Amino acid sequence: ALLRANSELLERSFCVALKYPHAIDFDNKKTHFRALLRRRRSSGPASTIRIHVRREQVFEDSYHQLRLRMPEEMKGRLHVQFVGEEGIDVGGVTREWYAILARKIFDANYALFVRSAAKSATYQPNRLSCINEDHLGFFRFVGRIIGKAIFDGQLLDAYFTRSFYKHILGIKPSYHDIEAIDPDFYKSLVWILENDITDVLDLTMSSEEDEFGQTRVVELVPGGRDVPVTEANKVKYVQLVTDLRMTKAIEPQISAFLQGFYELIEKDELSMFNELELELLMSGLPDIDVADLKANIEYSGYTASSAQINWFWRSVSQMERDDLARLIMFVTGTSKVPLEGFANLQGMNGVQKFQIHRVAGDSVRLPSAHTCFNQLDLPEYSSFDKLNERLLFAIREGSEGFGFG
Repeated sequence: ALLRANSELLERSFCVALKYPHAIDFDNKKTHFRALLRRRRSSGPASTIRIHVRREQVFEDSYHQLRLRMPEEMKGRLHVQFVGEEGIDVGGVTREWYAILARKIFDANYALFVRSAAKSATYQPNRLSCINEDHLGFFRFVGRIIGKAIFDGQLLDAYFTRSFYKHILGIKPSYHDIEAIDPDFYKSLVWILENDITDVLDLTMSSEEDEFGQTRVVELVPGGRDVPVTEANKVKYVQLVTDLRMTKAIEPQISAFLQGFYELIEKDELSMFNELELELLMSGLPDIDVADLKANIEYSGYTASSAQINWFWRSVSQMERDDLARLIMFVTGTSKVPLEGFANLQGMNGVQKFQIHRVAGDSVRLPSAHTCFNQLDLPEYSSFDKLNERLLFAIREGSEGFGFG
C-alpha cells in the first residue's frame, strides 16, 4: 500500500523491492518502468523522425522508411503524415498510424503471424513465414514498432500468445503453453506424463513436421527416429518436443523480432514483469464489465447459489482493474474482451462462454484454467479467505496453475 501511494519510493529507499517483483503491484512496476524510459529519452539527443506514408500502403511505406534508421534515431519523436491528407500531427495522426499498423502486422497476406488454435484474438509467429522472402526483415521491423510503441507509451490493439510474451522476456515456454497452439497434441503430452506408456505407445525421439504439404522428420536427439520413447525418457521427450514446437520451429522469426525490439527496449528493463503483465503494458488495461461477465457464465458441478460461487464473485468484486484483467487473461488466454461483450467470447470451436467447473473436495491446489475452452477449474474450498487467497495467487503468478485440458 505504501508503494502504491508513493511510487517514487521505488527509486529511493524501496529500490531493493525491485529484486522481488512479485511483491510489487503492476501500477508501481509500470510507473518505475516509465521513469526508466524517461531518463533514457532525456539523456539522448532530441530528434524527430518524419515519415510520409500512403494510407493503403502503411506497412510497406513505413517499413522502407524506418528499416534503415539507426536505433538511436528510432528513439526520437515520431511525426507521421498520410500522403494527400492535411492533418497536422500533434499526436492523433501518430496514434492512428499505430492503430492501422497493428492491424496490418497480422494481415494474412504478409504470412508473418498465425492465429492461435484456441483464440482468434491472439497470434504467434508463423513457422512458414519464409514463403515471404522478406519475412525476417519484416519481423525485425515489427519488433521495432512494438518496441517503439512501448517506448512512446502508445497502446496497441495487438495480442500475442502467452508463449511469445515469454520469448520477449527471455522465459522458456513450458509444455502447458502448447495448449493454445495445438490442444490435441497438448492432451497427448499430458496423457504420456500421467500414464505408464510401457508397451502402449509406438513413439520415437523425433517429430513429424508438415512443410507446404511435405512431411519432414525432425530428430530430437541424434539418431532419434530409432530411439523409442519409454517410461524412463518420456519427460525428456516432452521437454524436447516442446522446445521444438515452441522455440526452434520459429527461432529465426523470434530472433529477428527481438533484434528490432531490443533496439528500443532493453531486456533488463522488462525483467520486473511477467508475461501477463507484459500484455497489459503493451495493450493497456481493458474495461471489464463484471455484471456482463456474470450474466454470461456457465457452471458445471456448481450452481449460482453454491457457497464457492458466491465467494468467487465476492473476490471478483474486490479486485482492482489489473487483477480483473489477470483473471480474464488467466481463463481465456488474453485480456481482450469482445466488442459485443462476454456473450460473444470465443473459444476453440466458436462462441464459448466463460465457465467455472467444480473440482471436488477442499484442496491446497490452485485453481487451474483451460484457455481453449475459457474454463476455470475451481476447487471446493472450505472458506472465502482460502478461495480468495488461492485465486489471487493463481492469476498473479501467471504461468502457474494451468490444468491438463
